[in-house]
Amino acid sequence: MNIVFSRDSQVRGMDNTMTNAEKYFGQFCSLLAAYTRKTARLRDKADQLVKQLIDFANSENPELRATMRGFAEDLAKVQDYRQAQVERLETKVVNPLKLYGAQIKQTRAEIKKFKRVQSHEIKQLEKLEKLRQKSPWDRQMIAETRVQRAAMDSSRTTLQLEETVDAFQRQKLKDLQTFFSNFVTIEMVFHAKALEVYSSAFQTLEKYDLERDLQDFRAKMQGVYGHYDTQPLANTNPSPSVLQSLARQGTLQVQLCRANEDPEHPHANHGRFSLPHCVCGQGGYLMLPGHSL
Repeated sequence: MNIVFSRDSQVRGMDNTMTNAEKYFGQFCSLLAAYTRKTARLRDKADQLVKQLIDFANSENPELRATMRGFAEDLAKVQDYRQAQVERLETKVVNPLKLYGAQIKQTRAEIKKFKRVQSHEIKQLEKLEKLRQKSPWDRQMIAETRVQRAAMDSSRTTLQLEETVDAFQRQKLKDLQTFFSNFVTIEMVFHAKALEVYSSAFQTLEKYDLERDLQDFRAKMQGVYGHYDTQPLANTNPSPSVLQSLARQGTLQVQLCRANEDPEHPHANHGRFSLPHCVCGQGGYLMLPGHSL
């Protein structure tokens, strides 16, 4: 009977391992999905800023126009990198965490299977104790045989369960390392690229000749056109990054209009990506759609 209680304590420890995995992996999934959605919203707001900068530049003098267009192009490049950041976070971090619920569910099923075997062993032991008190010797022999068989089944199942939980724990630790290593790498790549482009944007703003633009403004205010030879724009065509930013803006406006027209979707996503939410049960436990953990 002491062996049975020892196994029961072992199973409780395994059960606690699964409970912690359900709770914290579910919370990680929810928070990282929210982080990714907010990053996508930040990209959308920056795209709006790019559009406003271009509209503003088109209404200004050539010197400021060239500076603002160059600044807008650099800002649009950063949003291209942010777009890649959103896609990588979704693919390498959020989606694997969502699918982790299946592994937890499978291991939970193994623990439940062992509990059934253990319960059967305990019932056989209780029957044997009763027979020893009031039954003939032959019946006790039969009962002891059944107890031995139940104990063997329980021992075999315990060994299988130990291997299953051990493999789960090893995979969990490895996956946890992989998930957050991917997260950090994605963030480092984005910030390194963004820093490079922001440095270019800073240089563009630093080179802006305020006095040259002010002279042109004063000349126009005085009606002396042609008095000052303004600097021509080398290229007035928008860069590919600006075009992509404006395209994202078009997509965003369509989604906003649809959200306003459809009263059944008051919380429509304002970004180009719609990241699925992680479903959590009580205590923030990770759950798969259509499954109950």
